[in-house]
Amino acid sequence: MSPAQRIAQLREEIRFHDRKYYVEARPVISDREYDRLMQELIDLERQHPELVAPDSPTQRVGGEVQTELKSVRHAVPMLSIDNTYNEGEIRAFDERVRKLLGGEQPAYVLEPKIDGTSINLRYEDGRLVLAATRGRGDVGDDVTVNARTIRAIPLVLKAEGVSVEPPPIVEIRGEVYMNNEDFQRVNREIEAAGEEPYANPRNLTSGTLRRLDPKIVARRRLRFLAHGLGQVEPLPVESYWEWTRLVREWGIPLPQEISRAEHIDDVLARIHEFEQLRPQLPYMTDGMVVKVDSFAQRERLGATSKSPRWVVAYKYETEQQPTVLKEVRWQVGKGGNLTPVGVLEPVFIGGVTVTNVTLHNIDQIERLDLHLGDTVIIERAGEVIPYVVQAVPEKRPHGARPIKAPTRCPACQSKVEREADTPYIRCVNPACPAQLKERLRWFCHRGQMDIEGMGDVLIDQLVERGLLREFADLYRLEPEQIASLTSEVEQRGKLVTRTVGEKVARKVIDNIAASRSRPLERLLAGLGIRHVGNRVAHLLATHFGSLDALAAATPEE
Repeated sequence: MSPAQRIAQLREEIRFHDRKYYVEARPVISDREYDRLMQELIDLERQHPELVAPDSPTQRVGGEVQTELKSVRHAVPMLSIDNTYNEGEIRAFDERVRKLLGGEQPAYVLEPKIDGTSINLRYEDGRLVLAATRGRGDVGDDVTVNARTIRAIPLVLKAEGVSVEPPPIVEIRGEVYMNNEDFQRVNREIEAAGEEPYANPRNLTSGTLRRLDPKIVARRRLRFLAHGLGQVEPLPVESYWEWTRLVREWGIPLPQEISRAEHIDDVLARIHEFEQLRPQLPYMTDGMVVKVDSFAQRERLGATSKSPRWVVAYKYETEQQPTVLKEVRWQVGKGGNLTPVGVLEPVFIGGVTVTNVTLHNIDQIERLDLHLGDTVIIERAGEVIPYVVQAVPEKRPHGARPIKAPTRCPACQSKVEREADTPYIRCVNPACPAQLKERLRWFCHRGQMDIEGMGDVLIDQLVERGLLREFADLYRLEPEQIASLTSEVEQRGKLVTRTVGEKVARKVIDNIAASRSRPLERLLAGLGIRHVGNRVAHLLATHFGSLDALAAATPEE
């Protein structure tokens, strides 16, 4: 098979797996296997640059840093949606619609209201040519370079084996968002770099999508689900329900929970059903969007100056619950930052039991005037991140002590320092075992040196036995040092002791050896040097080219 044939085969295989994962939600290979296919394609295209195509999956990994985001005008304005919080207003919406339609009974389509950033994707002759944020509604920011890094957004619409081929001009509208797990992962990375974490996935998504460096966007794993259309010429169907079926064929992902209802009673029933389902979803939602199905009826209904008359969003109330703050534990990060974590009396909220809550930093503790034993109000924002809204002073126990900043590291008992003009408290002992464990976890993480098998428990044991004192010790490990380690796991209600074993130990050692081939930028990012995150590591690796050149560089360079 020639390089050109293998490249074509890999591109088609990767697109197939993208559709399986994002459109059908039925992946057939692991993330690691997918990454191997992508890496093979990247390597082949690097060896044969004349075969690189703008719609190749490799073009998602991010290109050069942009200098600015340009403004673009939408062909069809992206209007806002009216919100409501009660059933009565949903029924009133239905009555208005039927009145404007002269008594006709419309059918409705319901979709989850995903809490992300709205985007318009423009395809010409089946190829993605423009991606723009909503912006002011008539004008948005051109984020095409960043949108191309999002695997859920097809660079080319599928035209073979479909009931109707994509028209020459197709605009798909939807929501760019971040899964809850990815939000927590990226926030940990941001905190580890000494920056303030984001309050919710929506803010992080919005900030990421507008970054000037597409490589950062690619690493944060944004996702996309469609929820509408802009300019489509010619429009091949008569209803939105038909449209959703058609765009799935073209490779556009939509929410699995989309449904059609013939009557307003059915609409309300679906809204209540979805309220129970929300906590189980992997992404943030704050309501259900109700749309008239027929495009002809939408045209007759029209719009006000700011929103269409054929759509309304039902938003769920945010859930809050009181509980008691029992104690505060200070966790040590890889850079020495101490983060306060509140230990709570277990409280059931948003479908889960919450026992711990981040308190972010000492400034937040002081702003809330928190004392041990306080009754506090917990809110679970976006079904994922519980946080303290406020304390209830009138329920404070007599003699309750205010929470103070620690003076010594809880892990190594070294004195801590507070950075000037910041809320950050740091352990400055480079030999702190808690820092070492976190640095090693970061170093071995998939986004850095990608050492599979080096999990939290194994790292803890190796550090506690004195086998790992620095990064270089990883590459001195022998299989027998790992094989004899044991851990306790729960099995059928009983604790069972398991030994790592020679086979697993050998595989871990092989994975450590394989990490030697990682590029320089991943090594630099993995070292956890303060203020050297992924972007700075990329710039340093690109400029200096080797570790020796970087070590010999002057501060001015």
